[in-house]
Amino acid sequence: MRYACYLFLFVVCSACTYTAKITDGTTAIERKQYHVAVPMLTKEFKKARSRSEKGKIALNLGHALRETGRDEEAVEWYQTAYDNNAGPDALREKAAALKRLERYEDAIQVYTDLGFEIGSKYEFRKDISGAELAIKWREEEKAGRERAFTVQPVDFNSNQADYAPVAFENRLVFTSDRAAATGEEKYNWTGRGFTDLFIVDPVNGRAADAFDVQVNTDNHDGTPAFSADGQEMIFTRCAAPGKREDAYCGLYRSERAGEGWAPAQILPFVKAGANYMHPALSTDGQRLYFSAKLEDGWGGYDIYVANRKADGTWEDPILMNRAINTQGNEQFPSLDGDTLYFASDGLEGMGGLDIYRTYPMANGRYSAPKNLRTPVNSGADDFAFIVVGREGMGAEEKTLGYFSSSRPGGSGSDDIYAFVQRILPPPPPDPTPIVYKNILDVTVVEKIYAEPGNPSSAVLGRKPVPNASIVARVGEQSRTVNTNDEGVLSLVLVDDQQYQFRAEREEYLVAEGSFSSRNLPQDPDAPEQRYELELELEKIFRNQEIVLNNIYYDFNESFIRDDAKPTLEALSAVLERNPDIRIELGSHTDCRGKPGYNQQLSQDRAQAAVTFLVEQGIDPSRLSARGYGEDQPIEQCLCERCSEEEHQRNRRTTFRILE
Repeated sequence: MRYACYLFLFVVCSACTYTAKITDGTTAIERKQYHVAVPMLTKEFKKARSRSEKGKIALNLGHALRETGRDEEAVEWYQTAYDNNAGPDALREKAAALKRLERYEDAIQVYTDLGFEIGSKYEFRKDISGAELAIKWREEEKAGRERAFTVQPVDFNSNQADYAPVAFENRLVFTSDRAAATGEEKYNWTGRGFTDLFIVDPVNGRAADAFDVQVNTDNHDGTPAFSADGQEMIFTRCAAPGKREDAYCGLYRSERAGEGWAPAQILPFVKAGANYMHPALSTDGQRLYFSAKLEDGWGGYDIYVANRKADGTWEDPILMNRAINTQGNEQFPSLDGDTLYFASDGLEGMGGLDIYRTYPMANGRYSAPKNLRTPVNSGADDFAFIVVGREGMGAEEKTLGYFSSSRPGGSGSDDIYAFVQRILPPPPPDPTPIVYKNILDVTVVEKIYAEPGNPSSAVLGRKPVPNASIVARVGEQSRTVNTNDEGVLSLVLVDDQQYQFRAEREEYLVAEGSFSSRNLPQDPDAPEQRYELELELEKIFRNQEIVLNNIYYDFNESFIRDDAKPTLEALSAVLERNPDIRIELGSHTDCRGKPGYNQQLSQDRAQAAVTFLVEQGIDPSRLSARGYGEDQPIEQCLCERCSEEEHQRNRRTTFRILE
């Protein structure tokens, strides 16, 4: 099931535990109370009268079933949503669910149909190629290709989520939200408890016990790493700093205290407002690997490594390179000696998260990540791979370990699987001389809007922009090249360089991106590697309102909250890249309150946004503030009958590019 795998991947928001009474399925979805939403939405669908209403409810019901691990049912509801005018998003979700269920041929057909419908085969190329690869690997197995791995579920799985085991004193410590977890409150995403650490003896088959009262709290606790001597533990805890504030996941450290553990302290390099998770310690305890989503990352969640200083503290974490990190998500690192295992949804794989293996070669660089293939990987999420021991010698040696998966057929939403890996005979040597080559495909793309010409309409996908101008810079040297008809510029990378790219086209906002070729693989088993970088151009829509998402204000206040600053900082960066445009910042209120008061409040809020941009260095002559009060609602509902969702859509901050 997707929930537990992503529990430590995405922000765990305070809305997930919000205890106010939920009266409708849409509100339950907004607050991520998916378990609560399913029965509500099922009843609401039966009562719905219009096709449009049925489509919206069916789409939400598909989401709720997806997030509670019921993909077979979700597939049907996504199709129902599409049949009731829910649009391409419903088919996109259906295809993803089919892929998780390993119905690859069906998924390919849906993705192909989707490409035709939105007018861009580019958007789903990776989804299709991954499904084709999975089919190929499955056919090779049927043809008798030797399997390196045999896998089977462990007998201590529950009917809840069990995942991410690690070895500790001849036992396993794993993460679970099973009924014995600490606390009485339910996590309404799943209808189950919050996660805790549990310990089990997998050999003697004893029942799992709670790990330690100092570690297990009413928050989400899990994914630990232990020092070789068992005296130090670093683990993930997701907690809110205050009531009704967003909760973030951080890395916490605890020391052994007798038979138990001392109270945990957050690691000093963990920054507020960001997520850190999935620690893994090297055998000597001098390197800490983990996953985080930080500003300097390559996209999504990336793997970092921190080195321990002589005094026992940690240096600032280092972002691992593009041989490992992608524009997708990389997480759940683990170590077997110097071999690094990790999960990724950004590398080509079978669907969801797949497990990959890499290791440092003689030249000091990591090898090209290798997909462990089936039966370890599946169409669902596969992650948290660990090696716990070996048996035999030489060609008869077997590697033993565990991994986690949300594949169908398990006991719960996520399950732990044991594996045995045999050594397969090496392939015959290839006499062809090795020529190492790293190629970067830079693709310039633009959004496809549901309503062409309306930037406030839904985004259906992206399509390449042909013949766009790209300025490529390496150090002091620069070169301007146009993309081809497919919107692509391909170049052979020079080793150990930092590339900067700037994409331009008339009547589009400038887009920028970067790529580092530092320490890319030179792997004899995979001498040619291809990488991708997307530069997304935004078409200029003059005098059209564009909503700025994630800008909220405290009740009756106009100051810029911390959670709104990233959106305005991103807007500031756009203005810096495009010095010739002028914009109007607008603010709208909902219909509640007196018109005069709403007008002044909206003006103050718009001005606060302008002031923030000026403080970022934007010339004030390029900015204007305008409060619209309640005069231009998006939702045309009667005020006393508007839902909270409709009030929120009306209560928005916008900008428009002026002539």
